[in-house]
Amino acid sequence: MFYPTINQCLGLDPMQERVGNWRFDNGSILESYLYHRPPLAYLRGPHCSSIHHTDNIHQQCSRHTDNRSPKMESTLPLPFLISVNVPPGLGGEKEGLNREEVSCLGTVFFTVKPQTYEKILSFLGRHNTEFQPFFDVTQLESRDDIVSLIDGGARKVFVRPEQLDDFAEFGSRVAPIVSGANSAQLASATEHGLLVSDFDITAPEAAQFIDEAKAKKIASFFVKPVAGADLEKFIAVAAQVGAIPILPSTGVTSKEQAGKLAVPKILAASWKSDRADGLIPTVVVDEHDTALGLVYSSEESVGEALRTQTGVYQSRKRGLWYKGASSGDTQELIRISLDCDNDALKFVVRQKGRFCHLEQSGCFGDLKGIKKLEQVLISRKQSAPEGSYTARLFSDKKLLRAKIMEEAEELCDAQTPEEVAFEAADLIYFAMTRVVDAGVSLADVEKSLDAKSFKVKRRKGDAKGKWAEKEGIKTETNGAAPPAPTPVKEEPKKATDERIVMRTLDASQVTTQELDAALKRPSQKSADAIMKIIVPIIEDVRTNGDKALLSYTHKFEKATSLTSAVLKAPFPESMMQLPEETIKAIDISFDNIKKFHGAQKDEKPLHVETMPGVVCSRFSRPIEAVGCYVPGGTAVLPSTALMLGVPAMVAGCQKIVIATPPRADGSVTPEVVYAAHKVGAESIVLAGGAQAVAAMAYGTESVTKVDKILGPGNQFVTAAKMYVSNDTNAGVGIDMPAGPSEVLVIADKDANPAFVASDLLSQAEHGVDSQVILIAIDLSDAELAAIEDEVHNQAMALPRVEIVRGSIAHSLTVKVRTVEEAMEISNRYAPEHLILQFKGAEGAVERVMNAGSVFIGEWTPESVGDYSAGVNHSLPTYGFAKQYSGVNLASFVKHITSANLTAEGLRNVGGAVMQLAKVEELEAHRRAVEIRLKHMEKN
Repeated sequence: MFYPTINQCLGLDPMQERVGNWRFDNGSILESYLYHRPPLAYLRGPHCSSIHHTDNIHQQCSRHTDNRSPKMESTLPLPFLISVNVPPGLGGEKEGLNREEVSCLGTVFFTVKPQTYEKILSFLGRHNTEFQPFFDVTQLESRDDIVSLIDGGARKVFVRPEQLDDFAEFGSRVAPIVSGANSAQLASATEHGLLVSDFDITAPEAAQFIDEAKAKKIASFFVKPVAGADLEKFIAVAAQVGAIPILPSTGVTSKEQAGKLAVPKILAASWKSDRADGLIPTVVVDEHDTALGLVYSSEESVGEALRTQTGVYQSRKRGLWYKGASSGDTQELIRISLDCDNDALKFVVRQKGRFCHLEQSGCFGDLKGIKKLEQVLISRKQSAPEGSYTARLFSDKKLLRAKIMEEAEELCDAQTPEEVAFEAADLIYFAMTRVVDAGVSLADVEKSLDAKSFKVKRRKGDAKGKWAEKEGIKTETNGAAPPAPTPVKEEPKKATDERIVMRTLDASQVTTQELDAALKRPSQKSADAIMKIIVPIIEDVRTNGDKALLSYTHKFEKATSLTSAVLKAPFPESMMQLPEETIKAIDISFDNIKKFHGAQKDEKPLHVETMPGVVCSRFSRPIEAVGCYVPGGTAVLPSTALMLGVPAMVAGCQKIVIATPPRADGSVTPEVVYAAHKVGAESIVLAGGAQAVAAMAYGTESVTKVDKILGPGNQFVTAAKMYVSNDTNAGVGIDMPAGPSEVLVIADKDANPAFVASDLLSQAEHGVDSQVILIAIDLSDAELAAIEDEVHNQAMALPRVEIVRGSIAHSLTVKVRTVEEAMEISNRYAPEHLILQFKGAEGAVERVMNAGSVFIGEWTPESVGDYSAGVNHSLPTYGFAKQYSGVNLASFVKHITSANLTAEGLRNVGGAVMQLAKVEELEAHRRAVEIRLKHMEKN
């Protein structure tokens, strides 16, 4: 096989090394073909010292090769496909590209086998808009199976030539596949393309194949090499015949590696730059294709971006630019692509914060339209005052449903173009409120729309019964004759039927830094907007007392019938009417919590004689007045009242104040009143949010000022607690910072998959910002799949499944080999709840360094800690378990120390005290000892 060099293309002496600014090595293969541009232009490397003046060389090379390399245009985002194993091994090989790097490239190729079909179809259902998948389906016998892949989003499937007639209706999405370098195979090409598989460029017949392929100029031409092929030479031949090469993920890398091709080099060989420094303009867009800014990239920066999965670009003055490294406005890399002319790159990123250095989201201005609406709604969901219209829309599902139905009808009734636009905007507003409330992003909606565009199976298109009947349309269900049968075999699944699955990461395949980044909690919004809301409320209650407190209860809780915001003990019997089983459950929980916290009491004061005559002691005293915040409103949370009130009672706190929002009729849930009665609370403050915190921190005419405030709450409650604790005028402490709920489960082969899944879901259902982590010790794929199946099946049966779906989206399974590895990761993560479901779990507790509360063994679900076991459920989250304890008896007491010296003791220690006081130049300190010692000497 003859491969001409650049020297030969230019008619140079074989030993000549330099032409102008160019230096070539005599054995170079790629240059003579890659200068013909698409799909690859020039593979930089040891063959050439520069890539400048490309067009001049291209013209010369074209003349000397008789234009044998056809110019090929392609709508693909990259000039190659990456061939990968079936999921879950997508890009997961130990060599070559990893899963995340393949994801950033996006153009993937699968060979589908009967035994892997279901896995691939499932993968396609979850990721059909994230990747551009191509499939070799020649091993599938069922036409329906192949059609399902097309319907699921396959961009193109390759079938045997004799099968083409069966799939003619699908047009360009089906093309033939042939094998080998026999030129006769080229006759199988159609207007929709051809794939030549197992193409051996070293075969004797390859030269004739290349000549005939160039002459045919086949559109949508793909070539896939035989195993073990020299990929550098293969890419050169693919470029020569105008074909898209399909490269094995194990043969290419994101960085320089011996024996493999670096993807950044392939890309750099493909793009055309008109700059002297060779940099390529790069358009940065978000997930909605909204342009954020224009930057530059180099081969090095692209490689670093792929490796780190972040936005890395090439500064024209300062080298590599890691976006957000100093500002914190970082980017997660989603996709890299080239434009159709190969003279610009596009980076699709998930932007944190803003891209622009000015007060706008992107360099081309702020967001607009639906994307801007999404951001506004997300902000309002987190910061809308309790009881406001926006807060009601997010909390009252019936109200939101009614508004969506109302606006849909008004849109249908609109007449003029202006009315249609106005009503459509209203409908979109409330529809997006539903989307945001469910933890769904606009990107998710757009993915669903994109997925629908690939569908080839059609539904009948009839309106559903009650809607059809309302408009006078007869259907099969309301009396009309049934329609004629159609070839439709299945309907597309609704979004809510999509599989709920946690992302999996093998700890042995990533660095510690990469693992910690993957385990990062969901980001929380800045407190600035929250502070603007809560500070005026706090100051109003501080200044105006009961009047302000009651007005906020009227405003936010709608309890306008209340004339006082405080309920004093003893509480009326009528407010504690409960079923016997509920009373029994509360009593059992009360007794267990009391027993466990009672055991935490100091048996006696500590006394230590540090040296003769010097006695130091420590003793505890209860905090006199404590405030217990119990979230409420429509919720019933007697467990929190018990978890805070019982330890306060056991500690001996003289005044226990409970604050909880009332219901709209002004009443408090009887379960909370009964719990308050059990713990001896002096009063219940009928308020929630920042106003309740302020009332307890500063006191009002009716609310007792407390010395410490404890208990969970939303972001307004948490921010208010932190605000008053920093105000020296309030003189109040708090228990701990709070964040979204979380759990980390460590499980091995002995763990019951159903138990593991139930523990993960019990925290995932708290909120879309909750995070659950599974650390799997030496589990096989089948054992891990059993847990994944349980997670999905159990989640789908939960009433809060959409909240679970949002939480699972940023949750993670980490595969490790040993218990030691698992405990090390857990201690770095510092979970609120740690569940140990593995053999020898009890013995591993000594390795726990950072956790809020630990649940040991298969019979200890986290739920027992939330309610009745006796341990406390008010725990540090968001990694604060490294510095804070959960609520316990010590949270309600303070420890006082004392020193008691005899004359002998002062003589023994006095010299050291005076010397240190002298060193610190605190003369009065020194003299306080000296005067006493001199007095001893005189007497």
